[in-house]
Amino acid sequence: MTDPVLLQIHNALKEDLGDGDITTQATVSASALGQGFVKAKSDGVLCGREVFSEVFRVVDASVKLNWTYSDGHDLKKGDVCVRFEGSLRSILTAERTALNFMQRLSGIASLTRQYTDAVALTHAKILDTRKTTPLWRALEKYAVMTGGGENHRFGLYDMFLIKDNHISAAGSLTAAIEKAIEFKIKNDLTCVIEVETKSLDEIKMALKFPIQRIMLDNMSVVGMKTAVDLIHRQCEVEASGNVSLSNVRAIAETGVDFISVGALTHSAPAMDYSLLLEEKRA
Repeated sequence: MTDPVLLQIHNALKEDLGDGDITTQATVSASALGQGFVKAKSDGVLCGREVFSEVFRVVDASVKLNWTYSDGHDLKKGDVCVRFEGSLRSILTAERTALNFMQRLSGIASLTRQYTDAVALTHAKILDTRKTTPLWRALEKYAVMTGGGENHRFGLYDMFLIKDNHISAAGSLTAAIEKAIEFKIKNDLTCVIEVETKSLDEIKMALKFPIQRIMLDNMSVVGMKTAVDLIHRQCEVEASGNVSLSNVRAIAETGVDFISVGALTHSAPAMDYSLLLEEKRA
């Protein structure tokens, strides 16, 4: 567990607890013990097991968790993914924060799995984007990988991505690429240079330079196929814009290497789980 994620967990608990769980303190004896389980309320991909466990550890390390499945497992509605036992107060206090993390991450992993299944047996790989929840990026990108996708750049520092606004600011596509290459050489960087293109003319201009990837932005499927043929493996090709489960297979079949899908992280519905208590066994 990385330090930023640990800090995120502590902050999430602080947000929820404030000065204390007054309902639990009022209604549950400090000596009461409990046990129970968490079950999936729909089909989906389990993700967030370690974060869930860490929330409980921070609240009360004596609570015992027994996981049935690992992250990446395909759950069916009703599957029990973890059983627990320990202080009833601690269980009730940790419940919502732990579930919130796991529901969000499982939702992203589940949506990603739908996309990766849709492009199965093609050359294309499904990528995420930087359209993530602020300060959740590491976890959300982990969830994408858990669902079978791959990560695009993590931030603004680990890859050149020349987009339309950079091109406007630089004065032209050619000027933007030249400046990026100059900066890369001057600073002894090994980062990939990717260039966003919207037409065949822009692709032809970009191919004059030693770049590593061309993005096809909001092109039609027919236009993408023509672009892939034009590029002819001179560099990697990424499709982006207006990608959905209904068209991702057709996009993959154009021969692109990558398909970036912002919806994986900005629009994935949470996967619902229930934490249920049961009578303490003798």
